[in-house]
Amino acid sequence: MYDNILVPTDGSDAARNAVDRAVDLAAKYDATVHALYVVDVDATNLTLGTEQVDRIRQGRLDEMPEVKAEAEEATGQVAAIASEHGVRVEEHVSAGSPSRAIRKFVEDNDIDIVVMGSHGRSGLSRVVLGSVAEKVLRRTRLPVLVVDVHEDDGGE
Repeated sequence: MYDNILVPTDGSDAARNAVDRAVDLAAKYDATVHALYVVDVDATNLTLGTEQVDRIRQGRLDEMPEVKAEAEEATGQVAAIASEHGVRVEEHVSAGSPSRAIRKFVEDNDIDIVVMGSHGRSGLSRVVLGSVAEKVLRRTRLPVLVVDVHEDDGGE
């Protein structure tokens, strides 16, 4: 049923909950987990500047040790959890708008399901900040499992 499971990750608690669900699915279906870290170029542009964003887009993360370390830490967390359960994992780093980069990864790879975390924001904070999970959910044609960060504490 599932051969390739995509888990976008930023290393947050929301992403960690999604990783746990993705690894459970992968173990059940003998699937490969693809851990994807997206360097958000819009946010990076504000803090690092245009020159640094160009380096990221060109895949020159070796020239940006702090960004590379953050990406490796996030995807490494997925790899560590997956390996504890005997699940294959591939680590990927991309740059761009997170929702677009996730959708592009889905289009360019043989992904069967996306499992991703959500911070569970509502109201004005969701309108202002947007929701990557919601954008992916609305704009992809394959199953998307959204795991709320508050899932383990009863949603409170």
